[in-house]
Amino acid sequence: MTEKDWQSHQTAIVDEGARIGAGTRIWHFSHICKGAQIGAGCTLGQNVFVAPNVKIGDHCKIQNNVSVYEGVELEDYVFCGPSMVFTNILDPRCEFPQRGSEFYVPTRVCHGASMGANSTIVCGITIGERAFVAAGSVVTKDVPAYGLVKGNPARLTHWVCACGRKLDLVVDPDGEENATCSKCGRKYHRTGRKVEKLKS
Repeated sequence: MTEKDWQSHQTAIVDEGARIGAGTRIWHFSHICKGAQIGAGCTLGQNVFVAPNVKIGDHCKIQNNVSVYEGVELEDYVFCGPSMVFTNILDPRCEFPQRGSEFYVPTRVCHGASMGANSTIVCGITIGERAFVAAGSVVTKDVPAYGLVKGNPARLTHWVCACGRKLDLVVDPDGEENATCSKCGRKYHRTGRKVEKLKS
């Protein structure tokens, strides 16, 4: 890609060697490090930091004051709310620094997941497809696809549609749990801690 394929504010720093997809916009005071890969059609707000070797998919939206540290991978259509926090070391000590990819614990955020403002994601977990992390939550373990978690530590409280609306699961005469989104009409089936979207 050439720079004309994407936009950055004059105050933003994009290191040589960063790869940025077409249509991506990078706003005030952000810093994209060498080796970072950002997909097409993304929006990075004010004061966003993207570390070396980070992979960010297409059409992601990263709001103001978010740092995406090495070891974090965002798939397509991930939403990062303002001032939410990623980590990449489980037991940080200033006196005993742990620098380098061999120390970083990977975190994966799957397609379409959303993380609310001021939430914290402890490293080493996976946030499932289209999962939803409520604002201010502290996530310490994996979040299932379509799960909504909230609190400190975050706990699964509801299931959500791909469009973000909470799902009302209903038990049918056969004992199966199903839901139809009241907003968009998508249909879902639940088995234990697993919710799947049904084909139209």
